[in-house]
Amino acid sequence: ERRSFDQARRKGFLEVYGSAWRSQRRDAPLINSYRNLMDARGRPMVVLHKSNPNSSGGVDVLDRLVVDLSPLRLPEEFLRVELELKEKVMKEMNLEGGLKIDDENDVDENADDEESEGNEPILDLGSSDDSWENRPIYQLPPYSLSWEVSRQEGKQLGKYVGEVFDVPEKKATASKKP
Repeated sequence: ERRSFDQARRKGFLEVYGSAWRSQRRDAPLINSYRNLMDARGRPMVVLHKSNPNSSGGVDVLDRLVVDLSPLRLPEEFLRVELELKEKVMKEMNLEGGLKIDDENDVDENADDEESEGNEPILDLGSSDDSWENRPIYQLPPYSLSWEVSRQEGKQLGKYVGEVFDVPEKKATASKKP
């Protein structure tokens, strides 16, 4: 995990197998640590979730690239950033068909049109307007976009999105064991 974390700092996106969930700890420490780093740097978290190939060779298995905008801590700007990112990805990478918004951000299809027009995909964390400024990142809901892509497309897209948001660290040194 340390090697993956160091690579993510240099590349601009994290690569994990599956969800990176550890059943022993009931947690995903690599993703949590990377989200904390992106929160500290004020950059979106870009993660490529690699699928395990199936028994037939896995040729048709797609990976999922997820971009979490919540570390930006600008909930009023999420929709604008999302639309601009979708446009850039469609223009540069030609991946318009694979764009899917994660379930936590999907608008209820059965909702009335009047309600769904103003529906914000951000969860309300209370009456305090400064909760996005003061709460730790693990207490804030993710605002994620995702694309189902091939492994090669996922790496290209992860690199591209990382560069768009200036995520790669130019002089990232290897972390040391404590």
